[in-house]
Amino acid sequence: MTFEIFLVAPPGLEPVLAEEAQAAGFEGVATLPGGVTITGGWPEVWRANIALRGATRVLARFTEFRAFHLAQLDKRARKVDWAGVLRPDVPVRVEATTKGSKIYHAGAATQRIERAIREELGTSIAKDAPVQIKARIDDNLVTLSVDTSGESLHKRGHKLFTGKAPIRETMAALLLRQMGFTGAEPLVDPMCGSGTFVIEAAEIALGLLPGRDRAFAFEQLASHDPTAVAALRTSPPRDTDLRFYGFDRDQGAIKGAGENAARAGVQDVTVFARAAVSDLARPSGPPGLVMVNPPYGGRIGDRKPLFALYGALGEALRARFSGWRVGIVTNDGGLAKATGLPFLPPGPPVAHGGLTVKLYRTDPL
Repeated sequence: MTFEIFLVAPPGLEPVLAEEAQAAGFEGVATLPGGVTITGGWPEVWRANIALRGATRVLARFTEFRAFHLAQLDKRARKVDWAGVLRPDVPVRVEATTKGSKIYHAGAATQRIERAIREELGTSIAKDAPVQIKARIDDNLVTLSVDTSGESLHKRGHKLFTGKAPIRETMAALLLRQMGFTGAEPLVDPMCGSGTFVIEAAEIALGLLPGRDRAFAFEQLASHDPTAVAALRTSPPRDTDLRFYGFDRDQGAIKGAGENAARAGVQDVTVFARAAVSDLARPSGPPGLVMVNPPYGGRIGDRKPLFALYGALGEALRARFSGWRVGIVTNDGGLAKATGLPFLPPGPPVAHGGLTVKLYRTDPL
């Protein structure tokens, strides 16, 4: 069984996720607003959830049909091979959206599909069900998808300490990819917070799969093959001589980031230490990447005191990090300019926590 699989992406980073999917060997890769489509079957669904670092969610679009009124929707929903997707003993919930269609009442559409599932398969419907069916009715075409991820894929299962205004793991992974980071160089985050960039970089270098330690909604589906999925989860880690460094002036953040790294199994290749930005020291060894998600106005409040912070960051990097590339995530071009760093044209706007941010990057300093 082959169908379209939709990989949800952080808005603005769809092309970067498409690049990751192509590099991972997925077929039929295409970019759409809000995500990326690939083609495959259930094994590709499992692998996308377990192995892709940048996808937020994986939806399996298992069937589609035309419906011009509710009676037709009811009739055609009953003919769907629900037993090929859902288990009778696992509750399900349905969410319908409708746009430009004769069927315009999403609530009524939801009820018809829920009733078809309940009466044809015997599955119970529950608001807190572990499995969700998404029905999209667009121009009278009904597309049925099942959310195969469950909790958002940025929840790798390791980051219990989050700190202030953290960046999501999925977004961090895509920004690292945008910087050309492959795990073959060291990384420094001078304002590491909960350590997301540092831990993602270490996992990439060690070849650790992002979904190795968490549960997925697909484990509750009829197609789940525990043996095949277990084989996909096991990927022997690579060796690396590199180290990945996180600094922060907050001792609580350093402690929490270190604990997150230990849960992720990367404590042997990560170093976390308390340090002010002005005291930032270049690690010994080859040059690499400085990656930072500093405070910015819309995220913290008053932006005026931040100019000195960005200025100090730029001064430390220019003085001590010759040969290193820099990536800074901010919603404020004025603050980025305050670093005095020779930025290339910024990346596209990316939605992040209710704000729109851009990646400002340099060539080697």
